[in-house]
Amino acid sequence: MKNSGYNTSQKEKLIDFLVSNKEKHTNVQEISAYLRAEGTPVGTATIYRQLDRLVESGTVRKFVIDGKTGACYQYIDNKSECREHFHLKCLCCGKLIHLNCGQLMDINNHIAEHHGFIVDSSQTVFYGRCAGCSEFSAEEAGE
Repeated sequence: MKNSGYNTSQKEKLIDFLVSNKEKHTNVQEISAYLRAEGTPVGTATIYRQLDRLVESGTVRKFVIDGKTGACYQYIDNKSECREHFHLKCLCCGKLIHLNCGQLMDINNHIAEHHGFIVDSSQTVFYGRCAGCSEFSAEEAGE
């Protein structure tokens, strides 16, 4: 592969992958494996550069979980509704749930009014187990 930059075909395949996986967070390793399987292997540095551009344009959201693991990405297509709610992330199946909840927005407003802190709900993710995984876990335990 030439060092001429990120070609259009690779960019399109990257965006196709992100769009088809927009309900979950994905990482560079998953993207790289997909591109390799599609016959367009791309170096991780190139993928990171393209993701950074998509984050800057507002097409992709970047989630940094902690300082030890790599960042995760989600396609949001610059839609404002994804910036106005919280998210739930299942630690079992990886499902990302968009949560529109008045009670959480009340907490958000309380924090702003009483503590002078503006929470970025688009970056706020609650981690746990989704209903499907909780149900499966209970069945396995014989409950």
